[in-house]
Amino acid sequence: MNIVITRGIQGGRVAAIPAKAAAHRSLIAAALSGRTVDIHIGEAELSQDISATIRCLEQLGVRISDLGGGIFRVAPAAMPEHPVLDCGESGSTLRFLLPVAAALGANARLIGSGRLPERPLADLIRTLRAHGIDFSAEKLPFDIRGKLAGGRFELPGNVSSQYVSGLLFALYAANMRGEIALTTRLESSRYVDMTVAVLRKFGAQIEHSGDTFAVGRRAASAPAELAVEGDWSNAAAFLVAGALTGRVTVTGLDADSLQPDRAIVDILRKFGAKVTIDGDEVTSAPGAPCPAEIDVAETPDLLPVLAVLAAKSPGKSRFVNAARLRLKESDRLHSTAQFLKSIGVEVAELSDALEVTGGGNIHGGAVDPFNDHRLVMAATAAASLGATPLTVADAEAIRKSQPGFFAECLKLGAVIEQKLVCI
Repeated sequence: MNIVITRGIQGGRVAAIPAKAAAHRSLIAAALSGRTVDIHIGEAELSQDISATIRCLEQLGVRISDLGGGIFRVAPAAMPEHPVLDCGESGSTLRFLLPVAAALGANARLIGSGRLPERPLADLIRTLRAHGIDFSAEKLPFDIRGKLAGGRFELPGNVSSQYVSGLLFALYAANMRGEIALTTRLESSRYVDMTVAVLRKFGAQIEHSGDTFAVGRRAASAPAELAVEGDWSNAAAFLVAGALTGRVTVTGLDADSLQPDRAIVDILRKFGAKVTIDGDEVTSAPGAPCPAEIDVAETPDLLPVLAVLAAKSPGKSRFVNAARLRLKESDRLHSTAQFLKSIGVEVAELSDALEVTGGGNIHGGAVDPFNDHRLVMAATAAASLGATPLTVADAEAIRKSQPGFFAECLKLGAVIEQKLVCI
């Protein structure tokens, strides 16, 4: 389904949605605690990724009830004899719950869709095999058999931090001691920090020293309820739009959050935007645009929308340490480069970097988001550059993280047409 943007975001206020990364972790930790916990996720429609995690947790013996008002009750239940974990297109769901299913001894079948079967998993499979798990195939769909043994787990840290989080969840689920040793530098480390923080709320004993995580037996404790914080990743698209053409305020954000994409505040300032923080409200407004060099190793979700910001900034901006972005929902280095070229931006795609020459004339046209929700957001932000009318194909990809995204854009003055009601 296509959408046509005839006017970009103009300005205003919008509430942050609950953070997808935090919601995954809170739901999983609650589900593994063996207790009844109420998770406050918010009243917005659930993203496809969070729905996938809920669906898989239910297959692993958890009952999750929608109590209304954005509250979901997580309680123990019986596991089916042969659970089927449909991860959809969610890499987080797969990499978190594959080790958990192994730890629980669930002889499960795991399936996925879209680009998920092609995304990296080999190092995690190898580690699980070394600890007693049999796999019927090397990539999705596959069946697993056996029960995870404890001990020392070795795996690289520069492919996906989700491997580490998945093993932390697994050791917590089995309530056994273990050690996770990284053989390469950990990238996106703050996502692992988020996992450690939420598991500690549920009684996990985790020590992190250098390249090693030591996990002890958990304490018998869990909060009765837990609220999911606002999402910095999705807020970034609105804040970039504010930096381009108008004043945009996003409410409900924690300035001290562990989310890596909280870095959007400092990055916007590097590009010359005006950014202020007042409590849980973050406001961006245009300043004096300037180019910047940004290391995106810790913030891979931000590259597409930051590239739009670079397109407005006269001079050459560089996004470096970006090789891992080729392994996301799309090859984000290539898809972002193609998207920028389609609206007249000069861009060079390198093996592990992107160079954007900004300040030129930008036109509208047709944009292919490569079935990547972050590209849909970036294209919408690009409409604020005056590159309109701008047609975005397959815009339903946005449902992966924020089904209500376009409705929020309308509140901020955007004009978006053509079958919007179907998104």
